[in-house]
Amino acid sequence: MGVVQVPKVTDKKASLRKMALKRRMALDPTYRIEVALSVAEYAGDLDLPDGAIVAGYWPIRDELDPRPLLARLRERGHLLCLPVVAEPHLVFRAFDRESDFEPAGFGTMAPGAAAEELRPDVLLMPLSAFDGVGNRIGYGKGHYDTVIAALEGTGPVVCIGLAFDTQKVDTVPAEPHDKRLSGILTESGFQRFAQPPGAASG
Repeated sequence: MGVVQVPKVTDKKASLRKMALKRRMALDPTYRIEVALSVAEYAGDLDLPDGAIVAGYWPIRDELDPRPLLARLRERGHLLCLPVVAEPHLVFRAFDRESDFEPAGFGTMAPGAAAEELRPDVLLMPLSAFDGVGNRIGYGKGHYDTVIAALEGTGPVVCIGLAFDTQKVDTVPAEPHDKRLSGILTESGFQRFAQPPGAASG
């Protein structure tokens, strides 16, 4: 009698990632632009503390473009920064309308080394897939998992995913080291997730 092979968590995540990204890629480009503009209208629903430093991201491929939302958050008085791939983890450089940008790894852009490095209070994060309780699947590189762990060592950090509704899956198989999202923002609006007992952020 053969041994039944139980799929590994990493294999399950890889399958869900592929499925969700395929659905995202199939979205009409015009629709993606419309969603990017519409989610900016939910800036107030995020209920961020006054003066919170917000890290966005430079969109690549068919990711939800956060730039209209970031512009709205700047209008609300928030300092903004963008991630740069570095060791031992991502760093975040401040930017404004006058900033010069340069390649920052994996097709992204960010301010150059002369820009001030900031410690973000809020991470607006791209992702592959998410579920209804705030578990997320990234792109498999672990950049955000690593930097979240580092940031939590210096204080709380709010993690908000940006995605399209079509990236939602029934259940993400979470592992002990996985960081649950504080909330998710899609074209349907902002959904806040309850944090598990002992969570460092919310």
